[in-house]
Amino acid sequence: MKRRDLLKGSLIAGAALALPTRLFASVAPGTVRDRILFDIAQRELHRAGDVIWKRDIVGIADFGLHSAKPRFHFVNLERAEVQSYHVSHGTGSDPQHDGWLKAFSNTEGSLATSRGAYVTWEWYQGRYGTSVRLGGLDQSNNAALQRYIVMHRAAYAENSHLEKWGRLGRSNGCFAMGEEQFRIALMHLSGGRLLFADSLGLEEDGSIQPLPELAMIDRAPLQFGPGAAASAY
Repeated sequence: MKRRDLLKGSLIAGAALALPTRLFASVAPGTVRDRILFDIAQRELHRAGDVIWKRDIVGIADFGLHSAKPRFHFVNLERAEVQSYHVSHGTGSDPQHDGWLKAFSNTEGSLATSRGAYVTWEWYQGRYGTSVRLGGLDQSNNAALQRYIVMHRAAYAENSHLEKWGRLGRSNGCFAMGEEQFRIALMHLSGGRLLFADSLGLEEDGSIQPLPELAMIDRAPLQFGPGAAASAY
């Protein structure tokens, strides 16, 4: 593990644990990771502002973990709980197809996953059946609509694929899930909620998974201030 990752892990965990007790007063006992996820959810809701009009549940996709791990977190702020599922990343982010995301891209045709905050929009019928449109709120993902970056179900994101290959298949940059997991996302994350994607690498104990070889990722948090929210409309 690289020293900078150890330091970042300590800083993130320390910052979350140092928050006022009242923030976590209603949070059921859980892992250190879950407490950090609550902090990130609150931070990203604040950063997104009024663009997000349903603020009860936040989706956090942690592409700093291998695709074999449950890394799509439903952070329910009202019920004070976190549920975690599998999600695929883009082909362009993992050309070696080894299950590790190594780069983000906002470029059309890259087939890569984009980093940043998204607002979930309406359902529609597409190539993979019912899917959820997404609007990118940051400069790092503001081409999501033009790139057709959505949430959808896919056979390559099923547990059966994972059991056979030891990793999920890759998408064209979309957030692809198995049938049952996507049904949960469809019911609980669509319609004006926040989805945040980043390479956090958060393990359950709050430690940080080191970046994989060949990674070209900056794990510094996205900055507050004017973003690309207007381009989501």
